[in-house]
Amino acid sequence: MKIIIEGAGQVGAHLAKMLSNESNEITVIDPDPERIRSLSQTADVATILGGPSSIPDLKEAGAASADLFIAVNPLQPQSVNIVSALLAKKLGTRRVVARVDDEDFLSPENKLLFKDMGLDMMFFPEKSASDEVDDMLRSTASTDTLDFARGKLQLGVFKLDDDSPLLDMTVAEFSQAITELPNGAEFRIVAISRGNSTIIPKFDSTFKPGDYLYIISCRDGMPALMKYLGKDKLEIRRVLILGGSEIGQMVAARLAARKIDDIKIIDIDPKHCRHLSEVLPDSVSVACGDVRNADFLKEEGMNSYHAVLAFTGSDETNILSCVVAKKMGVSRVIAQVENLEYIRLAEDMGVDSVINKKLITASRIFKFTLSDKVRSVRYVSGTDAEVLEYTAAPGSRITKKPLKDIEFPADAIIGGIIRGGDSFIAVGSTHIEAYDRVAVFALPDAVKEVDKFFR
Repeated sequence: MKIIIEGAGQVGAHLAKMLSNESNEITVIDPDPERIRSLSQTADVATILGGPSSIPDLKEAGAASADLFIAVNPLQPQSVNIVSALLAKKLGTRRVVARVDDEDFLSPENKLLFKDMGLDMMFFPEKSASDEVDDMLRSTASTDTLDFARGKLQLGVFKLDDDSPLLDMTVAEFSQAITELPNGAEFRIVAISRGNSTIIPKFDSTFKPGDYLYIISCRDGMPALMKYLGKDKLEIRRVLILGGSEIGQMVAARLAARKIDDIKIIDIDPKHCRHLSEVLPDSVSVACGDVRNADFLKEEGMNSYHAVLAFTGSDETNILSCVVAKKMGVSRVIAQVENLEYIRLAEDMGVDSVINKKLITASRIFKFTLSDKVRSVRYVSGTDAEVLEYTAAPGSRITKKPLKDIEFPADAIIGGIIRGGDSFIAVGSTHIEAYDRVAVFALPDAVKEVDKFFR
């Protein structure tokens, strides 16, 4: 696939590296010589030093014959991305997507307007991140969660603590044990994350302390599963937000709309604190101070909050402040971590959940490099795998035989199926039918091969 990326900032650079690993032909345009130089040294991509909406530069990049144009220039305002994407579409690019920084652009009527103009998708990384945080605070028994078809199927991520009943148990033994639970047949472990590796489990795979289990369940089975794992759902009514960034503001506003009892946001900049006081709802209190100061956090009553969310501009500060919160007894801590190498470190240090804008964005855009049978692609924290939702095409390979007979890629697993109003967990004898919605967990090397089964 021929892909043009306009903008070599953090998001653009990550997309360039990720998509170049998928045997795509990538060209990146950016006006900053330093960003172009840095990307050229770390990724196998063609680069053009040029303006974000320069028609000659777009033509030089091959917009007339490109399959996908991704406008992610970090310049402000980001409406320049919309202009660039629409120019690329007019020049001949098949599909175009643009990063935006105005939530009004994403209203249903405005999305339809831009769609009519030729823009295939808009994305707002900070809004996507705030959406994920909101979901995490609603599903407090797991470190991450993902719903399919409005919750008919649910994927939960659970960390095995030292006292977990699953330690040293095999997948086969787990499957046998849960048949005795209510709705016990309605679970399937689709992956195990251990250290820096992701394991697609076999029946003899054994669970170890610190493992993250990715378990898919029908909606009615999830409460019994959480009880068996010893995971209690917490009632989050008091939330402390560290850092008045855009994500922090969005999360605070969403929590206020949900009538959360106590919401406080802390920022180090007095001027920005005054701004936060003016733009956030009255139910959100604002404090000014340095979140790196443990004594200050104690004075602000950190230990009395049910959840602490860290969204400062520093990964190190976010991680360490969450570690401090855990030591103070806070039940749920979530940190924004943009350095990919720090994600596993944060989890190992006790951070419950990690938010990364680049990975959230990459998952949404990766969908455009696959067939039109993909309904959604989702990155789940703690693993390099992707969760994909497909619609099975009539006559596709996936519908030809039962799952045990189709030679599905070894580094991928089908978790569950939604057929009409019903949902069920996939087993070897399951026969997928045309138009079924299918939840797949796949390692990166297997995604392209999985895609072929659903066309």
